[in-house]
Amino acid sequence: MAPASSLARRPEGTIQSSALKAAGEDAIRNALDLAQCGPADLLLMAAGKHYQTSTMLGQLRLAVAKKENLLDQDKYAFLWVVDFPMFDWLEEEKRWEFMHHPFTAPLESDADRLESDPGSVRARAYDMVLNGSEIGGGSIRIHDQRLQRLVFKLLGMSDEEAKARFGFFVDALEYGTPPHGGIALGLDRIAAILSGEQSIREVIAFPKTAQAVDLMAGAPSEVDPKQLRDLHVRTV
Repeated sequence: MAPASSLARRPEGTIQSSALKAAGEDAIRNALDLAQCGPADLLLMAAGKHYQTSTMLGQLRLAVAKKENLLDQDKYAFLWVVDFPMFDWLEEEKRWEFMHHPFTAPLESDADRLESDPGSVRARAYDMVLNGSEIGGGSIRIHDQRLQRLVFKLLGMSDEEAKARFGFFVDALEYGTPPHGGIALGLDRIAAILSGEQSIREVIAFPKTAQAVDLMAGAPSEVDPKQLRDLHVRTV
């Protein structure tokens, strides 16, 4: 379902909103109160899936900031994004899926709810943001074999499937893997921000086209049938 947006304001004590019919006056009034809106304020609201509505409102916020020249191009503002959900619910498949990757550790304060309320568990994952753009991300990994097996179980994996897909990793935990984690930085995005460019294509020597074609290397190209046989790959 696509997200829906609406406007709300209350000039001189009245309530005006494009969502009055759908949400009702009490709901709109409560929203205006929560946002502490005065007679001259305008409240923008969106309904739908969280990631869709937050993206839509975020893009609108940036558009207004650019139009009103509110962004200081000479300022570098960093922040950390934390407390990501551990899992994402797949409605069509009726199962949990990992939000980051299946080896991300849960917050220690939330770990006791993994089986009873997995949707409320937060992950020890983090993103670094510079001037509104993500420039890096990572997580603390699971280093306890019992916990890792439980996470696989919550993701709907049997012991056999987990062994077949991640046996090398699960086996390594038997030897007392120490706590570990890391972060990967996006050097292209960092270079674009430092250069004042909006697109990372401007700081990549030989960027691919929108169709993922590498014009310099002529890729993708036809693959020799022998290579496909060696890799046990079959084209359909």
